[in-house]
Amino acid sequence: MTNVPTFLNYIDGEWCASRTGATFDNLNPADTRDVVGRFQASTQADAQAAVRAAASAFPAWKRLAPGARAKILLDAAAYLELHAARFGEELTREEGKQKALATDEFVRAAQTLRYYAIEAQSYGGETFPTDDPAMMVYTLREPLGVVTVISPWNFPVSIPARKIAPALICGNTVVFKPASDAPLSGLRLTEALVEAGIPRGVLNFVTGSAGAVGPTLVGAREVRAISFTGSTAAGEQIHRAASLSTRTQMELGGKNPLIVLDAHDIELAVELTIKGGFSLAGQACTGTSRVLVAREIRAAFVERLAARTAALVVGSGMQPGVDVGPLATAGQLRTVLDYIEAGKREATLVCGGEQLTQGEFSYGYFVMPTVFVDVPRDARIAREEIFGPVIAVVDVDDYEDAIDVANDSEYGLAAALVTRDTQLMHRFAGDIEAGTVKINRTTTGNLVNAPFGGLKRSSTATFRESGRDGLEFYLQTKTVYRGV
Repeated sequence: MTNVPTFLNYIDGEWCASRTGATFDNLNPADTRDVVGRFQASTQADAQAAVRAAASAFPAWKRLAPGARAKILLDAAAYLELHAARFGEELTREEGKQKALATDEFVRAAQTLRYYAIEAQSYGGETFPTDDPAMMVYTLREPLGVVTVISPWNFPVSIPARKIAPALICGNTVVFKPASDAPLSGLRLTEALVEAGIPRGVLNFVTGSAGAVGPTLVGAREVRAISFTGSTAAGEQIHRAASLSTRTQMELGGKNPLIVLDAHDIELAVELTIKGGFSLAGQACTGTSRVLVAREIRAAFVERLAARTAALVVGSGMQPGVDVGPLATAGQLRTVLDYIEAGKREATLVCGGEQLTQGEFSYGYFVMPTVFVDVPRDARIAREEIFGPVIAVVDVDDYEDAIDVANDSEYGLAAALVTRDTQLMHRFAGDIEAGTVKINRTTTGNLVNAPFGGLKRSSTATFRESGRDGLEFYLQTKTVYRGV
């Protein structure tokens, strides 16, 4: 516990402690004896100060030339890339993912900043034809004002980057609250923008519990928009608490299916299941959690999947050759173990399912990757989001049955089909109820320059993130009628 660094909030252009001086510890999920850092346990007063600072900074930031705003994003991107290796190690220590993936996440965040720095400068209003030669009609695209960004722990730099970058380039000011289980990566993103010269008050960074700071970040009258990624339950609570004049953008949970119907596709399907279901220890909202397999090929598929799963190496993300890291928190460990016990009652356990507690695993949150078969379509492990390395294999009769099972879910975030049939590819894209549709690809992953979002209870289905569509949420339209 000696030499543990203490990290501060960033409010109105100053790094500062919480008003009460209270802090909380950020632990390494692979070894909880390792305290990554000590962070501010902020209060409503801290959150109110951040919102006021953002509101005060908005008029000047809104008027700043787009090119000047873009330069700040570009310089911040260069800063992130310069320090990506060091910041990636910190991300691995606080969240658990493999070091290479963590480093890549900072590089991706830099790409996101660069994309919006350029793309937003070509995004404007329209002019409209009119029968009156003495009148011009056009639209203006203007920023909203203060935006609250609340991000999760599983992608603690790339997700906030794809929210903060479009918010800032459009002329909004931001109050950013990272997840308390991975706040250091969010701080590094903030640091990059500070080093790039962002004016005081334009970006504010506040750590602490949702219970303490959430009511202000969601309900303050100055807040004009809220962008949140996290659980569906939390998203619904935020959506209900927001005022009528406050926009909300919610990217929430998923129960994402991968469909396999042909014996010729088994090898690829196993590869996609492993990558989509066990990468990041299954802690991705787009992770593969259901595999819907034709009955006649199920035995062959499961045999190969079980062999590949049993061969995966579990361990600290800092170690080379590790395939599956720890779960991110003690609470997530308990949740996953509870679902595994439910699965044992509902279905047949093929492999995995054990918590690792001996030797190098003694102080971490490790679970062996797990595969269940004979899973009824109404089983908990087939319907509820687990957010861990657990795969439920569900038997289906044919394509129509697979679509019926896949769509029989409250979620609609991502879905994938493995096939060589081009006609089936087109049918699937139209038939599946998901915002992200993959064919011969993992359910995980999305491009910086393509829209991302879900259907049903996976999203508010109002504004998409990422790509050019990601700018829409942060802009409002005025229609101007001008006599000439």
